[in-house]
Amino acid sequence: MRLGLAQINTTVGDIAGNRRRILDAYKILVGRGAELVVFPELVTCGYPPRDLLFKRRFVPDVEESLAVLAAAIGEVPALVGTVESNLSGTGRSFFNSAAFCHRGRVAGFARKCLLPTYDVFDEDRYFEPAAQTTVITHAGARIGVTICEDIWTHPMISTRRLYNGLDPVRQLASQKCDLMVNLSASPWNHGKAGVRQTLVTDAARALGCPVAYVNAVGGNDELIFDGRSLVSDPSGRVVTGMAAFAEDLAVAETAPGHAPGALAPSFEQSEMADILSGLTLGLRDYAQKVGFRTALVALSGGIDSAVVGTIAAAAFGPQNVIGVSLPSEISSQHSRDDARLLAANLGIRLETIGIADVVASCDAALAPIFAGKPRDVTEENIQARVRGVLMMAMSNKFGSLLLTTGNKSEMAVGYCTLYGDMCGGLAVISDVYKTQVYALANWINADARRSGRTPPIPQSSIDKLPSAELRPNQTDQDTLPPYDVLDAVLKGYVEEGLSRRDLVAQGFSEAVVADVARKVDLNEYKRKQAAPGLKITPLAFGVGRRIPIVQKYIS
Repeated sequence: MRLGLAQINTTVGDIAGNRRRILDAYKILVGRGAELVVFPELVTCGYPPRDLLFKRRFVPDVEESLAVLAAAIGEVPALVGTVESNLSGTGRSFFNSAAFCHRGRVAGFARKCLLPTYDVFDEDRYFEPAAQTTVITHAGARIGVTICEDIWTHPMISTRRLYNGLDPVRQLASQKCDLMVNLSASPWNHGKAGVRQTLVTDAARALGCPVAYVNAVGGNDELIFDGRSLVSDPSGRVVTGMAAFAEDLAVAETAPGHAPGALAPSFEQSEMADILSGLTLGLRDYAQKVGFRTALVALSGGIDSAVVGTIAAAAFGPQNVIGVSLPSEISSQHSRDDARLLAANLGIRLETIGIADVVASCDAALAPIFAGKPRDVTEENIQARVRGVLMMAMSNKFGSLLLTTGNKSEMAVGYCTLYGDMCGGLAVISDVYKTQVYALANWINADARRSGRTPPIPQSSIDKLPSAELRPNQTDQDTLPPYDVLDAVLKGYVEEGLSRRDLVAQGFSEAVVADVARKVDLNEYKRKQAAPGLKITPLAFGVGRRIPIVQKYIS
């Protein structure tokens, strides 16, 4: 069978727009000779729809759109991920389904069996699980249909224990399939592509038939979908690999003995290339799907704002990005120079707004109330909050998306100012550790050199000691351990759920661990008020991490 794989970028809730995108891809793939076209999970409404499903008209509107879509499907059938109403009278109101559209109608549905409820997933809130997988017969071939999580029961996956031994792939093994397809909307985090490939190729070997995996691509809120759809032959060889972080359409030959084709050039990338591609796509889609065409970045001359500025220029185009330098009396000349050089290298507009007078006015207004109290972090934070006010004013006036520049290390320990540098509409690198920010900056510059371009990030921004410059001669390490130590502790404490004792047993200083853990716990309230951030790790600060603000547990 010549199988059409439609790796397309849909928008949550854009029901008519998604339908047009589906039909456009269908026509192209049929024109290339596809005999069956497969789309990603919930492609009719976009993934994840979340509580839009509870709006009274949402699912009927999706079902109406599916009927219109099916009417345009001819002799070549299409498997389309969609929401299906549960009319049984029992269980939850909807199914997460694949609609088999053929000859102008929906000929049947295959329903998702395994509903994830971990990390960013809450599908059990909305959908009723199917008890068993569905096999569709078309053109004499038996096609097993699975949806995303249905193949995530491999022994290497810890979440398999959530499903009480139910294994849709194993169910299909007894049904002698000629092909299995998996309609997926699997959010990306770095390192996940290799895991998915293992799941697909091992399933192909277990079933003794080709397996086609069709994944969503694009950004929706904090989630980034990387595509990388693929087809494995029965021996576990990848015979088709599709683009990463980009829409792609392909026709794969699933006939026995067909020679494997070459993988798409972007199917496998280095860690930094992956992260840069993912963040750029996530930012571009967030802005375009919400309706922003221009971006604002406060350029401090430091490494974080330099990386965010570089990503913004790639996502929006340099002509659509404004960098803003906001020097105070404390700001060093090298920081001002680095901000200017970065803007010139990127080709973005740079505006400079001095804040010394505004900060002085705030100090004078507060002086009678603060009389007799020593200067402390309160006065330092006034600078950050003045900058936040000015950046938000520009965002309002120009209708631009203000990008925050805090990294995951800072967000974790509260090394950021609420209503100051945390102001903005999207936190681009809030899931990128500080050590990764440095690695990303070095990779960006090295890639520019390889391409014969000027490295955009000033070397002094990379080399100098990191500092918030909220007081004279301040450095981050005045109050934080070295970032390589801090990031290692944070990964254990935040992502892996290790206790303080666990981390000390690994060789970390007891005092450092206690201080870092205390700061993480104390600053939950800041993170709850932060801008949404793009997710690139297995556990980001956001909807996948639900720690109470008011809690007394010390691990």
